[in-house]
Amino acid sequence: MISVATDLLALLLLTPPGEWGADIAVGSAQRLGVPMGYGGPHAAFMATVDGFKRNLPGRIVGVSIDRNGKPALRLALQTREQHIRREKATSNICTAQVLLAIMNSMYAVYHGPQRLKAIAQRTHQLTGALAKGLSDLGYQVLNPAYFDTLRVALHPKTTREQVRSMMVQHGINLRYFEADNTLGISVDEAKSAADIQELLELLARAAGSHYPQPLAPASQQAIPGQLQRTSAYLTHPVFNSYHTETEMLRYIKRLEAKDLSLTTSMIPLGSCTMKLNATAEMVPVTFPQFGGLHPFAPKGQTEGYQEIFESLSELLCQATGFTGVSLQPNSGAQGEYAGLMAIRAYHTHRGDTHRNVALIPSSAHGTNPASAVMAGMQVVVTRVLENGNIDVEDLRRKATEHSHHLAALMVTYPSTNGVFEEAIQEICQIIHENGGLVYMDGANMNAQVGLTSPARIGADVCHLNLHKTFCIPHGGGGPGMGPICVNDKLKPFLPGHPIIPTGGDQAITAVSAAPWGSASILLISYAYIKMMGAEGLKLATEHAILNANYIKARLEAHYPVLYSGTQGRVAHELILDCRPFKQAADVEVEDIAKRLIDYGYHAPTVSFPVPGTLMIEPTESESQAELDKFIEAMIAIRGEMQEILDGEADKENNVLKNAPHTAEEATADSWTLPYSRSKAVYPAAWTRTHKFWPPVARVNNSHGDRNLICACPPMEAYLEPEALAGA
Repeated sequence: MISVATDLLALLLLTPPGEWGADIAVGSAQRLGVPMGYGGPHAAFMATVDGFKRNLPGRIVGVSIDRNGKPALRLALQTREQHIRREKATSNICTAQVLLAIMNSMYAVYHGPQRLKAIAQRTHQLTGALAKGLSDLGYQVLNPAYFDTLRVALHPKTTREQVRSMMVQHGINLRYFEADNTLGISVDEAKSAADIQELLELLARAAGSHYPQPLAPASQQAIPGQLQRTSAYLTHPVFNSYHTETEMLRYIKRLEAKDLSLTTSMIPLGSCTMKLNATAEMVPVTFPQFGGLHPFAPKGQTEGYQEIFESLSELLCQATGFTGVSLQPNSGAQGEYAGLMAIRAYHTHRGDTHRNVALIPSSAHGTNPASAVMAGMQVVVTRVLENGNIDVEDLRRKATEHSHHLAALMVTYPSTNGVFEEAIQEICQIIHENGGLVYMDGANMNAQVGLTSPARIGADVCHLNLHKTFCIPHGGGGPGMGPICVNDKLKPFLPGHPIIPTGGDQAITAVSAAPWGSASILLISYAYIKMMGAEGLKLATEHAILNANYIKARLEAHYPVLYSGTQGRVAHELILDCRPFKQAADVEVEDIAKRLIDYGYHAPTVSFPVPGTLMIEPTESESQAELDKFIEAMIAIRGEMQEILDGEADKENNVLKNAPHTAEEATADSWTLPYSRSKAVYPAAWTRTHKFWPPVARVNNSHGDRNLICACPPMEAYLEPEALAGA
């Protein structure tokens, strides 16, 4: 197979890889409207031929149909889904840069194919003007074919250090190749003719001459004819419709109205910590001083960022009880991988190259076994007791059995089942006694900060989901950050970087493209921690736990709560067992989830970690009034299930099975369902004052999984009505 690393702007002028036989194309979409941000966040992309679509490391947005036959977009199930395939998953990817991908797509929607091509042509022409100017000055351009990047031999009358010194004085960074004494110069779409003129004047001065005015245009196309693109792109109507600010604004607003977010109501997704992202924390991301930095800018030009990195690392060390931090991983799953690779490096350094077994409880997050396999480890699953806790004796037995090869335990605390694992210190001790290290999954740190810590329970390394515990927005799936915190044993092995030195003195290789990952969104967590302070963070943890136990106390008379500790309490989240309703009334957990939309609520996490359950995490951000509304909705739905049990509602044609209900249905001329329109769409008083209307009805999941089809309309849809009639 052939895989190609490429650039989206360049592909507007270059023949795309799919047209010359490549199988996979990858790259960054940063230059489509997203600041560099000293390394991120940015959306990467991976495109592939049709035959590999089910092997992609993520979900595909496909087209299905809803209950009424209307087209509906949905995330299609992939064969590598971690929570199903676990150690057989082909990827551990959890966080995607969804928000950044939306920014990229909106850049393309606003500009459209013609303006995007003009941007690419202008970038190429400025590069050509630079190449011509350099040649006129006696600099040798070593690559005659180019899009926006030149490799330049130094002028005989100057040196690399003379050029570097002059450029830095004028706020310009070039790339300096020490091996062959050449320069690398890239021109992006934000540069102007004046910028190119200034650069040429400085390079002329460095060579002891001057550059004449004005800037001379490039005399020829530098892309060989056989490599020039001839095919059309962005032909979908959405890229050819919204090219004024007002039209763009309305289009974005229409899309926004289809999203059920925290602006509408509490999002009770368990294991996701969907908490408030305060405006004050978000503002620094918009500062150009942070957004405009290149990820490989010299450290002397990034002292503000460096101060924040140092301070944030110290704060995270205090929260975890550890002594070292790497801010490089771009997601929790990437943090898992980095932590496990550090553990492997630790064992290898000690000569224990045979240690390759990772013990993982059966209740673990799906990314855990997938990450262990990616790190080259063999997964051994340990049992969980009926009360949701790790079976300590089974773990002890397997740790002893594999003691010669034991590398690590991956454990989540509080557990994925929503309770504090009371034997956690004993569990960590067992692993250490058998030569392994403990990796603590930090997904549930929202129940730890200020009350306990990974170091206190006996772990050696953990990752922190900054998009969960420390307030970076989820953004529909990302951006996220998953820094790892480690003890003294693992500090030497923290990830390094080939361009800007980072990490320990025996660093593992980089796990991200940029030295500090998605650096610009670290500002959000930094601001959150600084403003909250130690007492505020502890109070947030206490309220998160209190809110979960309040929901438990209010709902346990209506829904069985699956797990709790010996004191009858849960941690910061709880699991409602909905399987009895399937047996008694043929109500699936999905029916409850869909009906919640009619009440104005996003569903809790469905069927994880236990099939047929709902996992609820209220976080500390929600008031008692909002918790009460959600609880009332759940109790009302329980009442609707009772109507089925009592024979008052049909078992197959009822308000739960048909949920959610759309405005189109509710306002139709006819209504054939055996319950009132009011019951369908206004099931609670608050829905009459602020109603979220789902854009589609119940989606046919199996249809969507069977039909991974493109969301684009057929070519006939682009024709004028007269032409279509003639065809």
